[in-house]
Amino acid sequence: MSALNDRLEARLAREWQQRGPFAWALTPLACVFGAIAAARRAAFSLGWLKSVRVGVPVVVVGNVTVGGTGKTPTVIALVEALRAAGFTPGVVSRGYGARVRTPTPVTPASAARVGGDEPLLIARRTGAPVWVCPDRVAAAQALCAAHREVDVIVSDDGLQHYRLARDAELVVFDHRLGGNGFLLPAGPLREPLSRRRDATLINDPYARTLPAWPNTFALQLAPADAWHLDNPALRRPLAQFSGERVLAAAGIGAPERFFATLRAAGLKPATRALPDHYAFERNPFADVDADAILITEKDAVKLGSWHDARIWVVPVEAALDHRLIALVVEKVRGRSPA
Repeated sequence: MSALNDRLEARLAREWQQRGPFAWALTPLACVFGAIAAARRAAFSLGWLKSVRVGVPVVVVGNVTVGGTGKTPTVIALVEALRAAGFTPGVVSRGYGARVRTPTPVTPASAARVGGDEPLLIARRTGAPVWVCPDRVAAAQALCAAHREVDVIVSDDGLQHYRLARDAELVVFDHRLGGNGFLLPAGPLREPLSRRRDATLINDPYARTLPAWPNTFALQLAPADAWHLDNPALRRPLAQFSGERVLAAAGIGAPERFFATLRAAGLKPATRALPDHYAFERNPFADVDADAILITEKDAVKLGSWHDARIWVVPVEAALDHRLIALVVEKVRGRSPA
């Protein structure tokens, strides 16, 4: 079933990049989806549905497309940038796959199945308070009550969670941008490309020019030295894996982007794309003949009790444009208490 799902997802991703018969056949459903989404946005805009302020400024990092775009490294980098600017940030998230229904803290010692893989990675990388809940307002309120030192909240995703009032919205795209430009299910868009936002980040290392949208910035993602899963203090530059039999595996929204990163570093790995948010309850590499297995940080937080000494973790660092940081800081300071 997993292989069938993977093939269907790959086919859908291809169809969403073009305006072919498949996309046009689904445009009536896309119109219905768009009308419902527009009505919901209007209800919040007109005050028929209420957005809730949580007492501190809120910055939302999200996307308007389906699939991974590099949002999690962006959240981590933004938390670090806000801290460097003198703020004490916290993070809220829905916690995809998390087994929680009420606001729950995620610490570096938490299990991924409890809080979700992305919140756990953010907690481990930043050390910031992280709370998860399907209701992001409840998560933010609980975080603020438990950590009164927090003076700004970064929402990991939640762009369409309008109930949480926000002071800045950052939308992240990868090389696919808006695909064929159609809304779901005819295309990859959850909202129109014309949707208002404060800044747009483009995660495409091969882009020579950026779209002519207001406040659009390049998002630079680069791999750091790999660290050994059993001994994180043991690190190796990626170039040292050249000449070895390497398998690259990723259970993320856009695994090919991870594989391309390794190829750009000079490696020629065999690849294995796993389902997004893959649970790693068993070792999927037991049958693999390789000297080293390279995985993402997001996958590393989910690895179970099984052991494989060949696994190395490749962290990815996001570099944010200083003008983007200045824009966000200005928005946050404009809402901070005097």
